[in-house]
Amino acid sequence: MSKYICGIQQVGIGTNNLQRDWKWYRQIFNMDIRIFEDAAEAPLMTRYTGGDIHSRSAALAMNMQGGGGFEIWQYSSRTPQPAPFEIALGDTGILAIKMKTRSAAKAYEDFKKQGVRMLTPLAKNAAGIPHFYMADTNGYWFEVVEKECWFKEEGKPTGGVYGAVIGVSNMEKSLAFYRDLLGFDQVLSGTTGFHEDLFGLPGCDKPTRRVLLAQSEQGTGYFSPLLGTNQIELIQKTEGETRKIFHERYWGDLGFIHICFDVCDMAGLKQRATDLGYHFTVDSDNSFDMGKAAGRFSYVEDPDHALIEFVETHKIPIVEKWGWYLNLRKMKRNKSLPNWMLGCFRFNRVKN
Repeated sequence: MSKYICGIQQVGIGTNNLQRDWKWYRQIFNMDIRIFEDAAEAPLMTRYTGGDIHSRSAALAMNMQGGGGFEIWQYSSRTPQPAPFEIALGDTGILAIKMKTRSAAKAYEDFKKQGVRMLTPLAKNAAGIPHFYMADTNGYWFEVVEKECWFKEEGKPTGGVYGAVIGVSNMEKSLAFYRDLLGFDQVLSGTTGFHEDLFGLPGCDKPTRRVLLAQSEQGTGYFSPLLGTNQIELIQKTEGETRKIFHERYWGDLGFIHICFDVCDMAGLKQRATDLGYHFTVDSDNSFDMGKAAGRFSYVEDPDHALIEFVETHKIPIVEKWGWYLNLRKMKRNKSLPNWMLGCFRFNRVKN
């Protein structure tokens, strides 16, 4: 992993009913740890919201077993728009979110019993790892993948976010971006053609090139024991039309709106990105304040304009009901918080 990046902090999920969808994510994915929940305007994001300042409600939820979180995001100033077409393999942008599990077979059966819509059979991917695809009530795709790295055992079928599946139009350009800037420098598999383990997904009848990436080493930062390691899978359609998932839509509209990486040195990362020719399109510069959390955030686009967010956290609630907030500016970079302190996030659990 890049020396500036600790891991995937969260993925942004655009919804038209935050509380309804968060309840489903709590019940199915155990995303029941509330890091923050607030309502505010987004004045720095006008580049991606039609030039106008829009307001929204958002909640950042985590899973105590480990992995990245969900930033569940709902416009309050406009009606969020869906993609005007059925999203298919090879369309460009964030296609699916990877969720980690100890046992794909057990998770598959658990979800079937709960009535979750399964999109693919239980199978092994090109790297030999058991996995399957499912959909939430909005039809958003989630891939459940076996993984050994865990923060805590709570007996739940899944942990948090493990990575993402991203549609690209030029594999070589995208490989350079995710390797050189984000640190996904290990190729676990690379195949071209028809992929039996993806049968059931829209677009599976078209050949694709598929590359699964990982990190040769985990990044180190305040939250790295909780966030764990990550995978990114890139999929390129080799025949037929490719469409941009967020074409003529706003950041915050329905679907996966960004992937956010936890950063320990934003200034160093910005210089690294500039040196590589990837320029920040949004930068809060000093610190943004969300009331219960604060930090510096920025955005960069991958070669197909999928949005990658970076957050350098300055303040975070450890136990909100006790008024315990941690000022991370007073702590050393590239050093993780002790496990007992990260474990205190459990006191922020939201019950169904």
